[in-house]
Amino acid sequence: MSIPSFLGTMTSLTHLNLSDTGFRGKIPPQIGNLSNLVYLDLRYVAANGTVPSQIGNLSKLQYLDLSGNYLLGEGMSIPSFLGTMTSLTHLDLSDTGFYGKIPPQIGNLSNLVYLDLNLEGYSVSEPPLFAENVEWVSSMSKLEYLDLSYANLSKAFHWLHTLQSLPSLTHLSLSHCTLPHYNEPSLLNFSSLQTLHLSATSYSPAISFVPKWIFKLKKLVSLQLQGNEIHGPIPGGIRNLTLLQNLDLSFNSFSSSIPDCLYGFHRLKSLDLSSSNLHGTISDALGNLTSLVELDLSYNQLEGTIPTSLGNLTSLVGLYLSYNQLEGTIPTSLGNLTSLVELDLSRVVNEDDLANLTSLKEFDASGNNLTLKVGPHWIPNFQLTYLDVTSWHIGPNFPSWIQSQNKLQYVGLSNTGILDSIPTWFWEPHSQVLYLNLSHNHIHGELVTTIKNPISIQTVDLSTNHLCGKLPNLSNDVYKLDLSTNSFSESMQDFLCNNLDKPMQLEILNLASNNLSGEIPDCWINWPFLVEVNLQSNHFVGNFPPSMGSLAELQSLEIRNNLLSGIFPTSLKKTRQLISLDLGENNLSGCIPTWVGEKLSNMKILRLRSNSFTGHIPNEICQMSLLQVLDLAKNNLSGNIPSCFHNLSAMTLVNRSPYPQIYSHAPNHTEYSSVSGIVSVLLWLKGRGDEYGNILGLVTSIDLSSNKLLGEIPREITDLNGLNFLNLSHNQLIGPIPEGIGNMGSLQTIDFSRNQISGEIPPTISNLSFLSMLDVSYNHLKGKIPTGTQLQTFDASSFIGNNLCGPPLPINCSSNGKTHSYEGSHGHGVNWFFVSATIGFVVGLWIVIAPLLICRSWRHIYFHFLDHVWFKLQSFSSYSITV
Repeated sequence: MSIPSFLGTMTSLTHLNLSDTGFRGKIPPQIGNLSNLVYLDLRYVAANGTVPSQIGNLSKLQYLDLSGNYLLGEGMSIPSFLGTMTSLTHLDLSDTGFYGKIPPQIGNLSNLVYLDLNLEGYSVSEPPLFAENVEWVSSMSKLEYLDLSYANLSKAFHWLHTLQSLPSLTHLSLSHCTLPHYNEPSLLNFSSLQTLHLSATSYSPAISFVPKWIFKLKKLVSLQLQGNEIHGPIPGGIRNLTLLQNLDLSFNSFSSSIPDCLYGFHRLKSLDLSSSNLHGTISDALGNLTSLVELDLSYNQLEGTIPTSLGNLTSLVGLYLSYNQLEGTIPTSLGNLTSLVELDLSRVVNEDDLANLTSLKEFDASGNNLTLKVGPHWIPNFQLTYLDVTSWHIGPNFPSWIQSQNKLQYVGLSNTGILDSIPTWFWEPHSQVLYLNLSHNHIHGELVTTIKNPISIQTVDLSTNHLCGKLPNLSNDVYKLDLSTNSFSESMQDFLCNNLDKPMQLEILNLASNNLSGEIPDCWINWPFLVEVNLQSNHFVGNFPPSMGSLAELQSLEIRNNLLSGIFPTSLKKTRQLISLDLGENNLSGCIPTWVGEKLSNMKILRLRSNSFTGHIPNEICQMSLLQVLDLAKNNLSGNIPSCFHNLSAMTLVNRSPYPQIYSHAPNHTEYSSVSGIVSVLLWLKGRGDEYGNILGLVTSIDLSSNKLLGEIPREITDLNGLNFLNLSHNQLIGPIPEGIGNMGSLQTIDFSRNQISGEIPPTISNLSFLSMLDVSYNHLKGKIPTGTQLQTFDASSFIGNNLCGPPLPINCSSNGKTHSYEGSHGHGVNWFFVSATIGFVVGLWIVIAPLLICRSWRHIYFHFLDHVWFKLQSFSSYSITV
């Protein structure tokens, strides 16, 4: 529900906190009536809309938090009226979606102590905030906390001088900022700075080293420089920061060993050097860091053994050493780490290694390919809440020691070599489990025989096993269920339609690649929160269930590779949130309705491949400005290709998004469940079908192949400068290849084969520097193949069946302008010279033979003539011999 407007009548209110209450909608302007308000917290309440200007009337307001809201609405920049609220001491606008220029009026807030403008998560191609200068900050003499993360400060050349003029500043975060680089000042006076976050910053021009001014910040307690692609050794100047308690240098490219100076930071509590390309050994001096609470050296090339001095770090709560090249056994001193809560190792682990870790609560060692060697009757001395041993060697039996862990909330046993069935005892004592992942094993049996009650775990992933029988029943507590790539069979009727007493909370349902059959039940009205539904690669028949149109939150629907029939489902007209729709490989027929483009305006993936759709491609599809993938191949579509394709905005711009995935966002989330899922789809882009998920957000494709399309290739299609893949093959297209095709600089593959395209190949096609595949075979093209960097490297089969010449064809272009046809050794084209010669021979033969067969007198005269000729020849031969 929306924030109630009646709150505006409570004029005596001084404190109002609505954070995380679940309200949605706009902030009511009536809040501006609360003239006595001192504290206003609206974190994560307003899903959309603008900040009402009436809030600027709250002259007594000291604390304002609008973070975690999507406040784009009509005005997309930070409202300048906030600069009039001079009583503010705390202003938090983080994660609100604002972008554009930072209004300098913010500088009027001279009483501010806390200012957070971190707008992570809303930018696509450019940082969301831009500042030509930051001089407005200099008037905030009381400022202690400043976060400008994700802002573009590339034009603010004096930012360093300005920020050092803040005498009270203790925390500065410029993570993911774009910063100018110039000769640093000789004198710095960050006298009070204790925390500096410069993670994943980019400099203009680029630098790959740690700026030396950082080493002059003698009071620094926390320094974060992760993700900056810093090269060379870890700089020795870091030894000057003797008060450091938190140091994060992860995700860099140091290409060095761990310097000795780091082992001298006796105050250090957290050290993260993961994914930094470090090599060499871990020194025994590691034991000097007795204050360490967390140590992360994972994802490097560290060698040698784990030093025994590790046992000196008795305060360690988290230890991460995985993904290195460490050898030997785990030192027995590991047992001294009795405070250890999270353990991530990379060696064989046995009972003795874990015997003394009685405080262990989180055991996270996923992705290590380790072996756990314990006896069948082993009972651990600890009680875990979190267990993730993904890719360990645990099987073949289901680990019985888990039965003793009755406080588990997270269980990750994916890819652990289990060849067993899930025992009945597993479900009952683990009713408190919130996350269960047993995927990618060889678990078998009928699930319904081992579960007495409906599954109540919030997230369940049993995918890629050998489970069979009927689908299990669910309780109302399940949010995500993945049973894909198993052998579940029979109908979905009981699973979907038995729970009709109250709406189910399920958000993600994946039943792909099973043996489910029958019709898809029409009971979807009781599953209103579904965001993703994947039923692909089963044996469903019949029509699309109308009640699926009631799924108002639905964002991804995949039902490809089934046996569905009927017309395009009209019930989908109500699913306005759809991002991805895949109905490919079915038996659907009829026309593609015009409302698809009008109603489904959020669509990014539309895949209707391999059906029996007829009629024209509706022009209304051009209204889908976010569309990135359009696959209508292998249907019976006719008519012209719409000339309005240049309105597909997502394909007109080169995709420079830093986010390669396409996400679906669930309305609710739990402690171990993500609020978003990665959309994936099967695409035929390079002559083969591949599942695209992790890079789907970078793909733009149009595939209209194997239809009955007529007319010319529209010139307007060349405006799609961001298009990667274009396939118009196996149609009846005529006319020339558009001259402007060379403007489509992002094209990686082009397939125009098996049409009736004529004229010459435009020379501009040589401009396509990313082109890795081109097929124009079996058309009516003529002339010389343009010379280009890529074109001559393609196989000759890409050009056969035309009247083309020049490399890569083995036919030289003649000087008199004649052209030639080349079929290739495996060509399937028609050689018209041989066809004409054969027809001429047959026709000529029958012109002679037919009259002789019809008229007897003609036969007598004809053969009498032959006898006379033969007699003359014999007489001539005898005369010649005699002479």
